[in-house]
Amino acid sequence: MRRVRAAVAEAPGAPFTVRDAEIQDPRPYEVLVRMSAVGVCHTDLTMRDTWPRRLTPMVFGHEGAGRVEAVGAEVTGLAPGDQVCLTFASCGGCEQCAAGHPAYCHTARARNLSGGRDDGTTPLSLDGTPLHAGFFGQSSFATHAVVHERGVVKVPAGLPPAVAAPLGCGGQTGAGTVLNRLRPGPGSSLVVLGAGGVGLSALMAAVAAGCDPVVAVDPVASRRELAVELGAKAALAPGDGLVAALRDLTGGGAHHVVETTGRPEMARRAVGALRPRGALALLGLGGEVTFDVMDLLAKGVRVHGVIEGDSDPGRFIPELVGLYDRGLFPIDRLVTTFPFEDIEAAVAAMRDGSVVKSVLTFT
Repeated sequence: MRRVRAAVAEAPGAPFTVRDAEIQDPRPYEVLVRMSAVGVCHTDLTMRDTWPRRLTPMVFGHEGAGRVEAVGAEVTGLAPGDQVCLTFASCGGCEQCAAGHPAYCHTARARNLSGGRDDGTTPLSLDGTPLHAGFFGQSSFATHAVVHERGVVKVPAGLPPAVAAPLGCGGQTGAGTVLNRLRPGPGSSLVVLGAGGVGLSALMAAVAAGCDPVVAVDPVASRRELAVELGAKAALAPGDGLVAALRDLTGGGAHHVVETTGRPEMARRAVGALRPRGALALLGLGGEVTFDVMDLLAKGVRVHGVIEGDSDPGRFIPELVGLYDRGLFPIDRLVTTFPFEDIEAAVAAMRDGSVVKSVLTFT
């Protein structure tokens, strides 16, 4: 056991409170990581507000980056001192994992959203009582995390932690949706609805892939400006006439639309903005969406539900680091850092739209 500091949600919807806690040593296939940075994702906030009371108090956080402090006896390929990015948990042995699609692991819910390990235990405790953790296999809103080796990806020592952190979820979700699932050809048109961390990651990947035009939609003027700086041909505010404007900008309809807002009305607009046989990728956590089936049939629309960019993190995160090094995936442009103890200020900045991606840093 060692002492750690953790941002604890005491109840559903409660603010994060930084508390002293204890963490176990890693099991044979686990790794103990000291955090250097962790991204704040809208998924953390959505899940905190809707999390089952029986699984509280809970530690969230799932975009961790840091340094390996200890490894379990059976861990291979990682050693103390390695700089790493943390990502979601998967079993490695089911049909989906074996096929290179671990985001759809058959045991994903137990490993990522159960409030503990897949066996029901948790490495964290608070005042001698088990503290729910294991969010996306890590619970990195803490100074340390115990993570299964499959959720740990080694990154170059010179990569800034505030850049590495969002690659574990938001970066690979947006970019992976474009590069792994939609796979647009050069010159194809792509529209991103929502210019937050996920949407702008999709936009940067589309620009890197040679899409033309790339168009962003967001209500926040500063995010629209940033989208243009990152390569969008145009950035529009949502409102009346949006579908017509998108169809005009894309020569009759987009080949691809990436919907990140989770708003049902935006998903329906996305269908209207597509050309025949276009593809819609749904990424946002939202309620039910209803479509006119005839619209889908008549246009031959393909609808993709995508988790974590359909990524194999051990392969894809190094690819994103390579794009970053070449100046083709400048995810640092999205980041604003906050000290870990100021987590609620970072959350407020995410909620009011004044920053794109809050990243907490540790001293």
